[in-house]
Amino acid sequence: MRKPAAMAVFVAATLALGGCASSLTGDTYSRDEARQVQTVRMGTIESLRPVKIEGTKTPIGAGAGAVVGGLGGSTLGGGRGSVVMAVVGAVAGGLLGAATEEGLTRTQGVEITVREDDGTMRAYVQEVEPNQIFRVGERVRIMTVNGTSRVTH
Repeated sequence: MRKPAAMAVFVAATLALGGCASSLTGDTYSRDEARQVQTVRMGTIESLRPVKIEGTKTPIGAGAGAVVGGLGGSTLGGGRGSVVMAVVGAVAGGLLGAATEEGLTRTQGVEITVREDDGTMRAYVQEVEPNQIFRVGERVRIMTVNGTSRVTH
């Protein structure tokens, strides 16, 4: 009886974690950035480097893992043993849930070093997009709004 409930909580937590992921691509804007004036600078790509963008670390993953672990642990043992196992399961589940959230939301990024037309060199990191392929020597636009910059073609 408890296994279906634990599985339902796990599935709900996994779906909630997927909804927490936000895009870090160059063509994604937050609602606050839409319809805002942007500064546009031009430059030439000097170098490209693959990087990893770490995943999110919110209380949602740990909380969901703790609930699932606590439910699962409470089915083991009897009496006080059930309570102890629920606590152990909640702690282990919380750790596993936090690690799972970070792993599920981790993404591949690219560090783009640009020599801007005013002579300054700046590096920008954004999520890799399948439809955006950058090349060294290519001219690009740097769009900046509310302190957030993006490199685009």
